[in-house]
Amino acid sequence: MKKIEAIIRKSKFDDVKEALHSIEVNFFSYWDVTGVGNEKEGHVYRGISYSTTDIQRRYLTIVVSDDFLEKTVNNILEAAYSGNVGDGKIFVSEVLQAYRIRTKEDGLAGIN
Repeated sequence: MKKIEAIIRKSKFDDVKEALHSIEVNFFSYWDVTGVGNEKEGHVYRGISYSTTDIQRRYLTIVVSDDFLEKTVNNILEAAYSGNVGDGKIFVSEVLQAYRIRTKEDGLAGIN
């Protein structure tokens, strides 16, 4: 099993959620987070300068089977893409075990 952690623009969350539902990833957790990005320059909008160092993002955590990893990551990449600085990051790590508390199922049965 793999754990996918994706940090995306808040404005792209609905697109990513729809993309995940379209491939039947129906359970994931998310949080609103603030991060510091690589961009150091501020932007001017309607004559008002604002800082882009503290960036509002949404952080998603998804656990999938190994064979579903590539499909899930590709859907996030497509749905979260804007082509601009700050589109986000995706991290993948190994999950050793998963349990469903209600039924006490483990392994893939615990996440499906």
